[in-house]
Amino acid sequence: MERLPGFRDFYPEPVPHPDLWSADARQFIFDRWRATARRYGFREYDGPPLEPLDLFTLKSGDEIVGQLYNFIDKGDRAVALRPEMTPTLARMAAAHQRNYKKPIKWFAIPQLFRYERQQKGRLREHFQFNADIIGEASPAAEAELLALLIDSLRSCGLRAEDFVIRLSSRNAWQQFLADHPPQSIAGSFSPPPGVPAHSSSDTQSAIAGSFYQFIDKLERNSAEENERAAGALGFKLEEINQFIAQGSPTADLELIVNNLRARGLGEFVKIDYHVIRGLAYYTGVVFEAFDKKGEFRAIAGGGRYDNLIALISGGKVELPALGFGMGDVVLLELLKARGLLPKFDAPIEFFYAIEDEALREDSLRRVQHWRDQGRAVEYPLTPAKPDKQFKRAQELNARFIFKLERGEDGKLMEKRKDLTTRQEEVMAV
Repeated sequence: MERLPGFRDFYPEPVPHPDLWSADARQFIFDRWRATARRYGFREYDGPPLEPLDLFTLKSGDEIVGQLYNFIDKGDRAVALRPEMTPTLARMAAAHQRNYKKPIKWFAIPQLFRYERQQKGRLREHFQFNADIIGEASPAAEAELLALLIDSLRSCGLRAEDFVIRLSSRNAWQQFLADHPPQSIAGSFSPPPGVPAHSSSDTQSAIAGSFYQFIDKLERNSAEENERAAGALGFKLEEINQFIAQGSPTADLELIVNNLRARGLGEFVKIDYHVIRGLAYYTGVVFEAFDKKGEFRAIAGGGRYDNLIALISGGKVELPALGFGMGDVVLLELLKARGLLPKFDAPIEFFYAIEDEALREDSLRRVQHWRDQGRAVEYPLTPAKPDKQFKRAQELNARFIFKLERGEDGKLMEKRKDLTTRQEEVMAV
């Protein structure tokens, strides 16, 4: 029986094949994500993996349905496996935001699902580190979130030579649109797939949406495609490229960069207006983290989305918000490529040998005693020869071997052998 395409099995180390996924490596990054988030005062939350379909179409439009695992459940409800966590967060925050002091700083590590074409760094499921700040409009919130992103990557062993966070702003591009309104289009230009051309009946919002989609694809398309698409939208590619090359920071971006420099983290960020984030709900600063060698997809991405909670709540709750998501697929591939994943050994401290079956019950009491003390202990479930038990202890990388013996006076003695130094001790039970 084969697993479904785009899904993963996670095996304990050592994994049977290099192409398989390691449960220990996954836990390694989960532990670092959690530890770093908690150092920054973020609290963990979670939500259901199955949500009403409307929750996602309300945020992203009906076109997202083609990317979802969705169906009608037994209660005749249109539902979907969550493709992202932000709509769930917005729903939860809107429902109970009065019970939490602002700003709310939450994180989650959900498993997400999207039915889309598989490619390097993108599968049909992945785990994602989501961190969000709700109820704070100051650029200081962006700086705090970016510092968390930087430190979560540093906690995995990555350094400034390994990755960079590219900062941009929707506000900067809105100002560009105000300064360079689209020209009337002569001829029959048609943009590439996924970038609709505007017409005289388009609203300013629709024009901006088409323009943002075009900018989001700018680095991935050829110069010829970009020239053609820019013309179809009524813009000059030369003016767009000049704006990106100048990279003049907005006031918000300047405050964020200065804040990070004060922390000693300035070398991890740069202004880059190529980044615009294709999702329509972003309202201000946006950013993406990339490996500097350019071997992988974006490691993480996010930005400010001040209108989403109002949208999800039907206008009942208005709260500024921002956040980022970092998937495990690209990060694990990057750490593996850089040799930053540690060697994962079985975490067994003691192996409790049972050479005399008459002492099995007494040995089990000692096994439970050490486990109650927080020790990781293994023992033979069934009778086995001493040499086979010793070999098993070595296979498990146990530090010590224990066993019980009864002395001449009938009292139980516990022997301990250090497998590193080969020294032995005998202790009264």
